[in-house]
Amino acid sequence: MQRALIAGVLVGILASYYGVFVVQRGLGFLGSGLAHAAFGGVALGILLEQEPLLIAVPFTILVAIGITYVKNNTNLAGDTTIGIFFSVSMALGIIFIFMKKQYTSDAFNYLFGSILAVSLTDVIAPALLILISILLSSFWKRWAYSSFDRELAQADRLPVQFDDYILSVLIAVTIVVSIKVVGIVLIAAFLVIPPATSRLINKSFSRMTVYSIVFGVSTAIAGLWISYYLDVPSGATIILLQALLFFVVMIIKKLNY
Repeated sequence: MQRALIAGVLVGILASYYGVFVVQRGLGFLGSGLAHAAFGGVALGILLEQEPLLIAVPFTILVAIGITYVKNNTNLAGDTTIGIFFSVSMALGIIFIFMKKQYTSDAFNYLFGSILAVSLTDVIAPALLILISILLSSFWKRWAYSSFDRELAQADRLPVQFDDYILSVLIAVTIVVSIKVVGIVLIAAFLVIPPATSRLINKSFSRMTVYSIVFGVSTAIAGLWISYYLDVPSGATIILLQALLFFVVMIIKKLNY
């Protein structure tokens, strides 16, 4: 439970931090697509009897790079590109699980999240990613600029496409290191709901980021605690709490107007 709480806090920080870019850029479907792409990597790791995270990270990074490349170099819409890679990754995952020839609880834990399945690796991985994010904090202003006005950022000669690759890779890794706590099925919601809640009450992008992290961490802790004592899936509990917070904030804001 201690490992689960630590992992929940770290995941709350990561998902909420990168989620503000997902929400601001209208990339909610990207989170869902990369989460299901991660299933292909997890399934391959299970098939090869290796640590699933070690296989899922490079697998999902390749998918993220592929999505970004196709989106930037064709006239296809972003959701169409994501849908193609989403479908291929899921199909590969299903084939890999079928080739295993036996049911494994690991697949269930990664799909829906599990407190009891959280290992030391699931704590170290998000901690390392947070460290990397801190080292790359200088990118934040550029990402924020291009999130609000991509064309103006390009006119100012910012490397927008290069930044797209960096951000996509970091979002992909965030999803992979988060799926043991939240689950593949629900991690996309974790990327969207806390930032969306924060956006309801903040116009400043920096304040939106801070509030998003606060909402993500607090609901992760509360959700893990509730799920532990009620013996229900941790990911679903966290998402329901986040959704409840979103609607409460929305109603309060509407009443104030």
